[in-house]
Amino acid sequence: MRTIYVRALSIGALTALLALAGNAAAQTSPSAVLNALEVRKLIASSEPGDNARLSAHFAALAERYTGEAKRHTAMAHALVGNRNRSVGSGSSMHCTRLAELNTQSAATLRELAAGATPAAVAALPLRPFRGDLDWPVNGTVRRRFSRSSSSNGIEIAADEGADARAIHEGVVAFADTFAGFGNLVILEHGSQSFSLYGDLLEVAVRKGARLERGQRVGTVGPMPSGSAGLYFELRVDGQPVDPLQWLKKR
Repeated sequence: MRTIYVRALSIGALTALLALAGNAAAQTSPSAVLNALEVRKLIASSEPGDNARLSAHFAALAERYTGEAKRHTAMAHALVGNRNRSVGSGSSMHCTRLAELNTQSAATLRELAAGATPAAVAALPLRPFRGDLDWPVNGTVRRRFSRSSSSNGIEIAADEGADARAIHEGVVAFADTFAGFGNLVILEHGSQSFSLYGDLLEVAVRKGARLERGQRVGTVGPMPSGSAGLYFELRVDGQPVDPLQWLKKR
């Protein structure tokens, strides 16, 4: 009961932390609005000497996004004079925001077309990999996810000192001690998707680091119950989901 109680005390603060991480990522990574799947697929399928084809494609996409930005800007200006002020104002703001996102996308695409490395492109989205994500650690599920209680994640019994690994590529949004979660690492996967690794004995990453799937985030430590294990939580669209529906079946 102590585990549930302690985690319940800090769940509100953790939610606020995740929201801040997501907002920061959205503000500092304009490339997050790109179609990452399309870009990554092109890069993965390219061959040596094929840079010219990719550059031309990215340049064409940049022009398309620029055109969309101009179109939404014009729509925003037209809607400002809408007689229905409540609808017109909201629609105008929406069009303005779309124009900004398209402009940001176009800028990043032009960088890629000019020879920028793929590292500038947003992380591969998490959602398409539902049911096919690697487990963060080898072990047995001790406590399951439950929306009706304070268990927003699962607890995986594992050997103390065992490696805990990233289930998907992402950027470290948090790597420090957090009340109720011990040593905690939070990976941000884009589109308000996060994976959390708690009760770590050792933290092996730093905030801001970009990790690949399977990369070590830390080691398994003692849980509040006293036995060794990993607390693992997954959030999609900012909301906690059952990790067992996203991890590979065992």
